[in-house]
Amino acid sequence: MVGQLLWRGMLAGLIAGLFAAGIAFVAGEGSVDRAIAFESAAARAAGEPEEPEIVSREVQRSVGLATAGALYGVGLGGFFALAFAFVNGRVGRLEPRAVAALVALAGFLVMGLAPWFKYPPNPPSVGQPDTIGLRTQLYFGLVVWSALTAIVASLVYGRAAARIGGWGAGLLAVALALVSYAVAAAVLPPINEVPENFPADLLWRFRVASLGAQAGFWAALGLAYGALVARLPGFDFASRRADAPARYAAF
Repeated sequence: MVGQLLWRGMLAGLIAGLFAAGIAFVAGEGSVDRAIAFESAAARAAGEPEEPEIVSREVQRSVGLATAGALYGVGLGGFFALAFAFVNGRVGRLEPRAVAALVALAGFLVMGLAPWFKYPPNPPSVGQPDTIGLRTQLYFGLVVWSALTAIVASLVYGRAAARIGGWGAGLLAVALALVSYAVAAAVLPPINEVPENFPADLLWRFRVASLGAQAGFWAALGLAYGALVARLPGFDFASRRADAPARYAAF
């Protein structure tokens, strides 16, 4: 059964990755082209030699973008399936589509929205090459912190729901998550390497397009996986019930 869930997650991730790549192509590639033009103009003004183009822009924005989206989606789709298997049966007797939507929402909040507010993505020509390592570490550190916060908040919800009810437990879990994220955002150092003369509208359009691609990815992943798993024969989606078959108890 784990294998059945896993390959469906990878397939749903492939669909979601290609969908997100389409959003990025339509909404973001124009901003990337403008940012590259800005970088080239700045280099020419400074008398710097033009760097050779190893991979053409046509390949980057077509095959390269689709390949990156597919690989990203397949990888995250597998983890999504494992998260679905863990959550299933622990959030009440929800239908598979509802469980998948809930996991997708959590994924977007943890991996998309939370790091976007603190360390939003930047187009080409923004950022110093010497700080790539530091920026990567800080970004993934915040993602890990957000993931741990989500896990702790869900455990708090499960413990508190029996005592103060689902509504009160939900508010407590959300408050805990917000406080934890606020502490992390305040402790982690800010990074602002945007050139003074970089167009503000271009920066904003690129960041919104990036967030839109993330939102589209997680929405497509939740919808596609819910539809695929709903047709999985013999799977008991309320597997925590006392009368559930023993072979599903692992979930």
